Amino acid sequence: MKTEIITSGTELLLGEITDVNTPYIAGELAALGIDLYYTSAVGDNYERFSGVLRQAWERSDLIIITGGLGPTQGDITRNVIAGLLGEALTIDPGLKREITAFFTGRGIEMPENNFRQATLIPSAAALRNASGTAPGWWVEKDGKIIVTLPGPPGEMQEMWQTQVLPRLKSSSGAIILSRTLKAWGLSEAKVDQLVSPYLAAANPTLALYARQDGINLRITAKAATEAAAHDIVLAREREIREIMGQYIWGVDDQTMEGEIGRRLNPMKHTLAVSESFTGGLLAYSLAGVPGSQSYFRGGIILPVSVDECSAAAADKKAETVRARFNTDIGMAVEGYYEIAGKTAGGRAFIAVNRASGRQATTVDYPGKPPQVVRRIINHALVYLMNSLT
Repeated sequence: MKTEIITSGTELLLGEITDVNTPYIAGELAALGIDLYYTSAVGDNYERFSGVLRQAWERSDLIIITGGLGPTQGDITRNVIAGLLGEALTIDPGLKREITAFFTGRGIEMPENNFRQATLIPSAAALRNASGTAPGWWVEKDGKIIVTLPGPPGEMQEMWQTQVLPRLKSSSGAIILSRTLKAWGLSEAKVDQLVSPYLAAANPTLALYARQDGINLRITAKAATEAAAHDIVLAREREIREIMGQYIWGVDDQTMEGEIGRRLNPMKHTLAVSESFTGGLLAYSLAGVPGSQSYFRGGIILPVSVDECSAAAADKKAETVRARFNTDIGMAVEGYYEIAGKTAGGRAFIAVNRASGRQATTVDYPGKPPQVVRRIINHALVYLMNSLT
């Protein structure tokens, strides 16, 4: 299935708003194993929009359009589709009642223009909008599908999850399952090299994404039953884990901070941290996890002192913070940022102190300060995570 995304709205072309719908839908399509071939943005001009849609109709099987479903004269998505298919727009009584009830329930006067949003063509079925007044369309004709979704991201995403996703899954004639493995400590190029034998496979597919929490490897399988798809995904996961070992730290929606808690709680161990350069972000990250009060006791934030930064200093501070908060584990992150010629980056010394022993490491990351700090925090979390195994 060749898929295309069209975003509608002159405000996109003027740079007044940023398109967040296309990346969201693209990620959802990838999880379904549906190929996305093209994306484009078009303004609120009937002729230009018609030209873009006509081209999409000729080359794609599934066309997803966001925006242009409002009540104003500039909202022309419905008219453009009707013109392409040669079908007349008529007001649907059911949609008209729903839109009227939406305004009545809020005690707001409804302009007649809003009835534009109650129109359908014969080939279209309405996609209900639980968060607004703009219904979407699901259009099927000549073996092709056009889906229209509202522009506001909250409305679009809710409609996608409740209305579009179930239809796409059923139309594929197969069960589609995905699982994402999360890796830290290797570059995207190195991960690509390690798993290259699987990247060209058709089922399951494997895709790599560089994310803030490392390199994500998304495995997607299609099968006649959920159990069969599950088995395909798990078989490929086992193969990847054999190659990448401890570099895989989590899966799917797991976070580094949450994984720390998941490992500490069964051990009934407590944790305190000391940090400089990272400015309290490590403590903030740990404290924000639901239930962290059962294991996280607090932290100390110290100023950066380049002359005193070392693995030995970090080790001493990890021991000190452990004693100060009377915890099972003390952790320290020391570091600094420097610019040398055309290069800039940060160096950090990370130490973990426990009654059973101590360990320390040194890491270097290039980039701007906020990016470097976040990477150091992630590295520290994974370092701690691995010490708990």
